[in-house]
Amino acid sequence: MSRPFDHEALWMKAKLFLNRAMDDDFRSFDEQALWAALALELLAKAALARVSPLLIAEPNEEGTNLLIASGLVKGDARFTSVRAKTLMARCHRAFKPFDQAEAMKIINGRNEYLHSSGAGFMAIPPHAWWPRYWAQAAILVTALDRDIEELVGGDRERVVTKHLEQNAKNLEQRTEALIERAKQRRQQQLEGTLPAKVAAEWKTGQYLAAQMAHSEAATCPACGSVGLLEGEEIVNTEVHYPSSSGYGLDEEYDSDYVNDVSVTLTIGADYFSCPACQLVLSSYDLIRQAGVETDFDVEGDAEEYLAQEPEYGND
Repeated sequence: MSRPFDHEALWMKAKLFLNRAMDDDFRSFDEQALWAALALELLAKAALARVSPLLIAEPNEEGTNLLIASGLVKGDARFTSVRAKTLMARCHRAFKPFDQAEAMKIINGRNEYLHSSGAGFMAIPPHAWWPRYWAQAAILVTALDRDIEELVGGDRERVVTKHLEQNAKNLEQRTEALIERAKQRRQQQLEGTLPAKVAAEWKTGQYLAAQMAHSEAATCPACGSVGLLEGEEIVNTEVHYPSSSGYGLDEEYDSDYVNDVSVTLTIGADYFSCPACQLVLSSYDLIRQAGVETDFDVEGDAEEYLAQEPEYGND
């Protein structure tokens, strides 16, 4: 019997579910979408578990799931994984450009389909749903160092490729539409022809921004004005220490030493806004498609970083 967190077993189960999801001749779209949504969660678990089973273990007071995932507890103990929302959030951080918001639309559609009287998957037509689905699933397949053919087989790979091409075209068209509309708004504002209703909805930079933890000025791809690039995730930390001259080896770090240490944080961009033309690019994919930098550097807190460093002693 395979372990419940084994990434190979999760991958095989995802393949089984997607085989059912792609049975056009035997299943309705809502049933196909249900199997596909279940497969997406399995792919997310497999991608994370391949890095470490601890990433999918639900923590509890006794730590049973973490102990099972670490291999310290064996036998008949039951293993519980984290919720789908947590899985998607972790994949969003770990496997760029996986989009947590898009993935959760699929998961929420599944939940609505199963647990409520809502439309579930039927709210989006199949020709629009599948490209969005495969855009996220393909990223998880790549994170597993696999390819689409391994997942669905050679005969069905062409179907998936068409969906991926359609999604890329949709992303390109969406980005172009956002930029062109922003250009139009900016021109109308400069000429004084902006409709009153649009003018009333105009937002200043403070209210247009997402108020994320980190930000940096960036050139707007629509109007060339100064916009704001924002992000939450720290993708890299670089610490710059002062030269050893002037500091005794046996001395504690003093305030002068701390002042000479600097920390550079590289932040993954997730949101761009421009108050001059009201352009908003609300995802990594849109930012990348628009040609805006997908990460930026900010200064970190040296004191905070040094306080987190482990202390080494001779006792």
